[in-house]
Amino acid sequence: MDTQVLIAPAAVILIGIGVILIAIGAWYFIRQKRSEKLRERFGPEYHHTVRTLKNRDVAEAELRQREKRVSQFHIVPLPAAESIRYRDSWMAIQSEFVDHPETAVANANKLVQEVMERRGYPVARFEQSAADLSVDHPTVVENYRAAHRISERSRQGAADTEELRQALVYYRALFQDLLGNGAQISDKNDFEGSREQRRENNGRSIRID
Repeated sequence: MDTQVLIAPAAVILIGIGVILIAIGAWYFIRQKRSEKLRERFGPEYHHTVRTLKNRDVAEAELRQREKRVSQFHIVPLPAAESIRYRDSWMAIQSEFVDHPETAVANANKLVQEVMERRGYPVARFEQSAADLSVDHPTVVENYRAAHRISERSRQGAADTEELRQALVYYRALFQDLLGNGAQISDKNDFEGSREQRRENNGRSIRID
């Protein structure tokens, strides 16, 4: 009888431990699946956020908050006519780069913001805009950050032509993604200008790859 009395509490303890271990395992599994889902959605932006915030839980909470915020936006595709008009504007900016690289980069920034706003993204302070874009455009948002850094240096007169060239490449990557029509913007001659333009500029040409 005494042995049975001793066995019963031990069994209860073992069952309790088993339940706790199952609960921990379930929690860990759910946590891993949530992390995996965020990694798949945000790609390189997931790792960027973890590095920036130096804590995975905090970073994942930030990314989920971005998803929640952007889900409240009314994001719309561009009508075909507007998409063509914006592409024409971009081509003009590329041509402008030959003689006025600083102006071209500034105008590229303005055009990107205009397209963002037209698509339904509020144009707020830069970091907030980048965070919003990262939800639907995670593979190019780092391009936007890099272009912004160079653009800021350009405003201070500290960016050289090569940096400005790279900024335009970065802006172009985001611009194409925002258009969302899968069409690539040709850069064969657009950043160099036409043959006549190159002659007029003493043979100068600046290629954007």
